[in-house]
Amino acid sequence: AMDGAPPPSSPSGLSAYVAVSQLLGLTLLGTTGAWLGRYRGGVAWHSPLQFNAHPLCMVLGMVFLQGDALLVYRVFRHEAKRSTKALHAMLHGLALVIALVGIIAVFESHRAKGIPDMYSLHSWCGMATFVLYLLQWFLGCGFFLFPGASFSLRGWYKPQHIFFGITLFILSITSCLLGITEMLLFNISDSYSHFVPEGILANTLGVLLVAFGLVVGYVLTREEWKRPPLAEELALSMDFKTLTEGESPGG
Repeated sequence: AMDGAPPPSSPSGLSAYVAVSQLLGLTLLGTTGAWLGRYRGGVAWHSPLQFNAHPLCMVLGMVFLQGDALLVYRVFRHEAKRSTKALHAMLHGLALVIALVGIIAVFESHRAKGIPDMYSLHSWCGMATFVLYLLQWFLGCGFFLFPGASFSLRGWYKPQHIFFGITLFILSITSCLLGITEMLLFNISDSYSHFVPEGILANTLGVLLVAFGLVVGYVLTREEWKRPPLAEELALSMDFKTLTEGESPGG
């Protein structure tokens, strides 16, 4: 941009939708904490309450932070691409670490209480989502964050990376919904059908999860809200193509 030119602005409506997504995300985190604190006794690691770290970590890591990591390229539209990539990878990595804590919590809690592992649909979907998410993170770092992958290989993998990124976000929310239902049926199966406060609060959490996913998905799929390539990025990509493919940029 020329000196004195106004800074580039976000497309109309984008900031509002991003703000709504963050409000929903913080609300679903608060609702999760309220549910666990008010009706499930809170969270503590080396105690019978260790299990409660599982839903808290999964909502925080696999939903809220993963959603924010997906929004990075829409929010930071005019910053350097490499910085945006690093933030994208860092948020996904933090989500993985927090989710791993949640997985450890549930396995240790099951072992302490003599409960079998990995028999429910929730556990199958949740574990598959986590493993695929970890694989997606490693592949994304290998292809886009670290040097070595050719221009054509990056170009081939990018659509796969975007597709599986959105798919894993959907699977994460689905797994959380299955987990909420399973937890309610285990704990209040006799009273759940009577619209007890805990059931209503947990159902509200499920609705918030769906709403957060819909808003994030809407932002991600609006074509006019995609991050435009900066002029220097286009030049760098041509130079990278020349170096890795051994051809002229016009070839």
